[in-house]
Amino acid sequence: MKKRLLILEDGTVFTGIAFGSERASQGEVVFTTGMTGYQETISDPSFYGQIVTLTYPLIGNYGINRDDFESITPAIRGFVVRELAKTPSNFRCDLTLDAYLTSKDIPGIEGIDTRKLTRIIRSKGSVKAILTAADEEVNVDEIVAQLQATPAITHHVQEVSPKAAYPSPGRGKRVVLIDYGMKHGILRELNKRDCDVLVVPYNTSAEDILAWHPDGIMLSNGPGNPEDVAEGIETVRNLIGKVPMFGICLGHQIFSLASGAKSFKLPFGHRGGNHPVKDLRTGRTDLTSQNHGYAIDIESLKDTDLELTHIALNDGTCEGVRHKQYPIFTVQYHPEASPGPEDSNHLFDEFIEMMETEAGKGKQHA
Repeated sequence: MKKRLLILEDGTVFTGIAFGSERASQGEVVFTTGMTGYQETISDPSFYGQIVTLTYPLIGNYGINRDDFESITPAIRGFVVRELAKTPSNFRCDLTLDAYLTSKDIPGIEGIDTRKLTRIIRSKGSVKAILTAADEEVNVDEIVAQLQATPAITHHVQEVSPKAAYPSPGRGKRVVLIDYGMKHGILRELNKRDCDVLVVPYNTSAEDILAWHPDGIMLSNGPGNPEDVAEGIETVRNLIGKVPMFGICLGHQIFSLASGAKSFKLPFGHRGGNHPVKDLRTGRTDLTSQNHGYAIDIESLKDTDLELTHIALNDGTCEGVRHKQYPIFTVQYHPEASPGPEDSNHLFDEFIEMMETEAGKGKQHA
């Protein structure tokens, strides 16, 4: 067994056992609290550029299967676990987690104190780190200096958004899905409802989107700081009031910024499948799946046409907004789950109903 080091920018060094790819890798270390769903986590484009730590201690025990991917090409920089299951047992298993990460050239490390690492992230915030082989040539001081000097990534979305539009046909409502780094669970939920979907890149213009005469527009999840997605903000600003919209995660943030709100970086983000969110309109609380490092400033909503609809019960941050005048609503969490609870899956039905209502108004005016 080969040893591997996880070196943090504050100088902390973890020594563990290597698995997956043999290459070194650098990224932002984050943690997620899901007990299951590691395959969806690995393939979630919102983790672009990050070294993902699983807080649940035993990972890989049901292997990797053909059904649970959220994208074709995983975007994570590394994978950190307490204990890696070497012999998975599940009727759907096609290969081991180790074999999958090796095939995708993603390094992993096991056998470290993931509780200690999580406490560091909780106290200091998400930190930059390097996964590298544990050999005599490693100079920890040089690596720490390199990490501290490395600027933050600002091109997350352009790396995971598609380069060209493509259809996902149906015979129901026509939806343009702007892909900032979409989890395929969102597309699956629209397809379940027979939507005729056109998936477009993040930098598609409002003019091109409206030329397709959509009944509605979906703003997908994605990685990074919403303020870095200037083209996306401008597009959404030009779409407000033209057609019904539903935004998820980064899509929620981009819509909020396009409406005049402001965002900020959370200390260590919300990542996992057990985050309680309260709907302020109904008083209902849902357990939700979340994966984001930024949030919308609630105070900044006061000077906009947006009203707060959902809050996180753990820290009181914004989890959803609705436009006061137009048929647009967005949520910070993931109603498609994948992985996680499906308490809020009904939001996709609300989106369909909203499009049908607007279509009915158009017929009446005609």
